[in-house]
Amino acid sequence: MFISVLDLFKIGVGPSSSHTMGPMLAAGAFLSMVRAFCQARDIAESLSIRCILHGSLSATGRGHATDKAVALGLHGFSPEDAAAHDLDSLVARIENTRQIAMDGSAGIGFRLDEDVIFDRGPPLPEHPNGMTFQLCNAAGEVLLTERYFSIGGGFVCRSDELGDLDAPLKMSPVAGFPYPFDSARAMLEMAAESGLSVAAMKRCNEQALLSPAQLDAGLDAVWQAMRECVERGLRSEGVLPGGLGIVRRAKSLHESLNGGEGDINQRLCAYAMAVNEENAAGRRVVTAPTNGAAGVIPAVLYCFVQHAGGDTAQVREFLLTAAAIGGLIKHRSSISGAEVGCQGEVGSAAAMAAAGLCAVRGGSAQQVEHAAEIALEHHLGMTCDPVAGLVQVPCIERNGFGAIKAWAAAGLALHDTGEHYMSLDRCIAAMKQTGEEMSTKFKETSQGGLAVALSEC
Repeated sequence: MFISVLDLFKIGVGPSSSHTMGPMLAAGAFLSMVRAFCQARDIAESLSIRCILHGSLSATGRGHATDKAVALGLHGFSPEDAAAHDLDSLVARIENTRQIAMDGSAGIGFRLDEDVIFDRGPPLPEHPNGMTFQLCNAAGEVLLTERYFSIGGGFVCRSDELGDLDAPLKMSPVAGFPYPFDSARAMLEMAAESGLSVAAMKRCNEQALLSPAQLDAGLDAVWQAMRECVERGLRSEGVLPGGLGIVRRAKSLHESLNGGEGDINQRLCAYAMAVNEENAAGRRVVTAPTNGAAGVIPAVLYCFVQHAGGDTAQVREFLLTAAAIGGLIKHRSSISGAEVGCQGEVGSAAAMAAAGLCAVRGGSAQQVEHAAEIALEHHLGMTCDPVAGLVQVPCIERNGFGAIKAWAAAGLALHDTGEHYMSLDRCIAAMKQTGEEMSTKFKETSQGGLAVALSEC
């Protein structure tokens, strides 16, 4: 299967790609269905829409602003649109309106406080991030319904799109792409046969769908959004929303380095935490590959550009290489914390960042694969246990350490020839198995781990 770099890296809004961006997109899709349904029928009675959140979306939806995301999507906002507004003011206006505007009708009723329902029962069998949307008449009868699943990274599938896949994906078949690798082994074989780098093969595949100018413009826009997010986070102060009283630290940490090179670990932490503090505040970020792990790749790439003189061509090479690895992980396992825990979020981001950094520092395809494997291997088993359902503790610091591991993994891989015992494919398989056997308490439900280990004073 093929997934585009511009689908894997999406500009959107925090705090979560699966719990905020995904539900917003699903709500927008259902709104389109409702409009088509109403246009095809002459319905005079009053109508209303409700959304039932299941599984992980119900368990941590309030902390991830899932209910607000649904409301925004039902009012026609996309994640990128919403990122350009003051979300608190926007949601307040929606709450006061209590109706969804429809062409040629009086509108459809929607009350944010009543029509988004947090179902505390078992998750839907198909996927832990499920949503049921319903269009109802005045008598409460359901006229139209659809189920959606937010499968990580802002990707959404309808129930009929899931099929029989263990980790449902929305991708394109590889037929027609010049380098259709669906495993790290195939990637290395094709690199050896063609003499091309991972990034060059990924570029050839992308250009089967996009012109070179379109691809480069998209990559540059992604990097611009990442860079602006880092720099905005480094300027921002204050307490993050949500009630935990978490104070932003990226700015003070960055200033403590006094403009010098400083400790590379602290520098990477400052950059990664800057992004994830912005994400926690519900601001504009890039899924990389998720919002919960949005700081790792920008931190490593920003550090390379700022302190190693990385240029535009290398930025594009970095992103293409990272996306090739991210696509393999998503295809062969998952990048969703609700499916496999944080090993699939920060672990995947670290693998992608390590591969990208290794590539722009001159690494071979074998060394790139090795760098990704090292970074992912040392995140295996990591749980997703956000305190109070907020993407703050331990998520913000965890991104900093993910960036550190990525930087170290690239260095280790460059030191070796690329020959190593554990392959990336086997490491991804281990992550998938670990995720399948991991208790749901540790998969973005805030029912175990740090989320319930609060100390009493």
